[in-house]
Amino acid sequence: MATASSTATASSTPMARARRADREAVLYRMVGDEHTCPYGLKSKDLLEREGFDVDDRPLRTREEIDAFKGEHGVETTPQIFIGGERVGGYEALRERVGRAIDAEDETSYRPVVAIFAVAFAMALAASWATFGELLSVRTLEWFVALVVCILAIQKLQDLESFSTMFLSYDLLARRVVRYGYVYPFLEAMGGVLMIAGALTWLAAPVMLFIGGIGAVSVFKAVYVDRRELKCACVGGSSNVPLGFVSLTENLAMIAMALWMLAK
Repeated sequence: MATASSTATASSTPMARARRADREAVLYRMVGDEHTCPYGLKSKDLLEREGFDVDDRPLRTREEIDAFKGEHGVETTPQIFIGGERVGGYEALRERVGRAIDAEDETSYRPVVAIFAVAFAMALAASWATFGELLSVRTLEWFVALVVCILAIQKLQDLESFSTMFLSYDLLARRVVRYGYVYPFLEAMGGVLMIAGALTWLAAPVMLFIGGIGAVSVFKAVYVDRRELKCACVGGSSNVPLGFVSLTENLAMIAMALWMLAK
């Protein structure tokens, strides 16, 4: 049977001390009266969630920050040390603990998934508030219309960037450059009228026009020319790859326009 002294001795062995040191982190981060570094807060939160004992050392003045940077030869804060070894900043910490790090130019469908999920939830809520049921014909109509409106908002946030990316594949925009600037306004107008179920004679042709040209343009760029481009569908700064999602967006606008005309 192990005695208290033998247990204490075992816990103080070099290997045990090394294991403890590997779970001890020192965090230097900027904490000022007017600004607290958000990456310092993220680093502290991540370390605690990963089970580290955090020795939090705020740098509260410019003199303290400059002295720390000079002493350790670094240009930014926060800085994390684990087991006496400097790990680096927040991104380096994420890599150290095995968390995913998105490359700056890495493509991702997350913006599209977020937009579609929120739009569907909004459509369900509108249907419940209006008809007392979650699923109805209007639920699907509102879903498509809300997606169109949200995508238009994404484009209108930075019209210049959107039009530049749009010109890389849209057939009409490459002939009439101003179409790239007008497109988001047409999309927003069509979506709003679809939500209201009003002015079908205007909304349906507009959606059919921009959706048809968009579908042909995407199909040619991706499936005929085999070009690898980023989609302007969620704005000019997105990393969504041009392909199935953008084609689906345009086909949905075409389908909705035909449905509105058929009604």
